Amino acid sequence: MKKHIVCFGDSNTHGYRAEDNGRFDEEQRWTCLLQKKLGEDYLILEEGLSGRTTCFDDPIQEGLSGLNYIYPCLMSHEPVDLLIIMLGTNDTKERFGSSPVCIAVGLKRLVDKAKSVQDCWREGKPNILVVTPQNIGRAYAGTEAVGTMGLGCAEKSEKLAEEYRKVAKLTGCHYLDANEAVTAGPNQIDFMHLTGEGHSQLAEALADKIRQIV
Repeated sequence: MKKHIVCFGDSNTHGYRAEDNGRFDEEQRWTCLLQKKLGEDYLILEEGLSGRTTCFDDPIQEGLSGLNYIYPCLMSHEPVDLLIIMLGTNDTKERFGSSPVCIAVGLKRLVDKAKSVQDCWREGKPNILVVTPQNIGRAYAGTEAVGTMGLGCAEKSEKLAEEYRKVAKLTGCHYLDANEAVTAGPNQIDFMHLTGEGHSQLAEALADKIRQIV
């Protein structure tokens, strides 16, 4: 049986392409590239949703709290061998009023909820990889994106790696900082979404990591 890897994230998992407000195709998204790198013994399950948060309900659009969706997500893909969580960029939005430490608390809530879904895990053994998303570039404040994101998002994102590393250690999760794996900067339009090169680099790093843990 193939090993089921659930990739749970936001627009950078969905594959948002800032150049035309479109989506990177199956030859470009990190999830699809990861499938190719790992081969037929693995099944990569894409669960990316633009705007998704760790646990915050967005007053502008419904259904974006990862905490509220993680149960049906995991159960629909059981048996799950590994859950990859890459969230936090949207949590930095000014309207949520949340600090990096509080965003990490939201991540911990999500991890704890995922671990509690016992029936989804193969042999009942939770296995989670926490990924800190690539930092938002400070130049975003000079783009249209600041209108919906608000101010201070880049500065918050820069502090997530330290806090997420603590959460991963505390909850017994594997950990990867995308800022160390992806040398390509974010796109030069909104400064918060991965480029095609970034998707490729992230897929390479995740493939190496996954081979070690699953």
